[in-house]
Amino acid sequence: MSSVKVLTKAEEQIMQALWKTGPAFVKELIDAMPEPKPHYNTVSTLVKILIEKGFVDYKAYGKSHQYFSLISKDDYSRNTMKHFVKGYFAGSFSEMVSFFVKEKDISVNELEQLLDQIKDAKNKKQ
Repeated sequence: MSSVKVLTKAEEQIMQALWKTGPAFVKELIDAMPEPKPHYNTVSTLVKILIEKGFVDYKAYGKSHQYFSLISKDDYSRNTMKHFVKGYFAGSFSEMVSFFVKEKDISVNELEQLLDQIKDAKNKKQ
């Protein structure tokens, strides 16, 4: 994804179901979604929007379409977080972590785990 495309909450819910199921028909997407289940036509419309946005494509089986994701959950999460950090924390992940520390939303143990992950990632790059 060259530019960050943001999903609405409803679109993201469809993508979560699609990432969970893998290629799926609308009925299977609805089955994979939490209660209250959206109406078939709603899901169908949202999937068409996701196709237009370049997140989803389909394979036709007669009049039925099986939909599949064109972007992985990890790639979407990475792009969304970068966009979030850029918009709210001037692009600084350390400012974001500092914010959560000040808000007491992150513990010392969690910070230590983050540091371990950073060290592991740097060691793997070397």
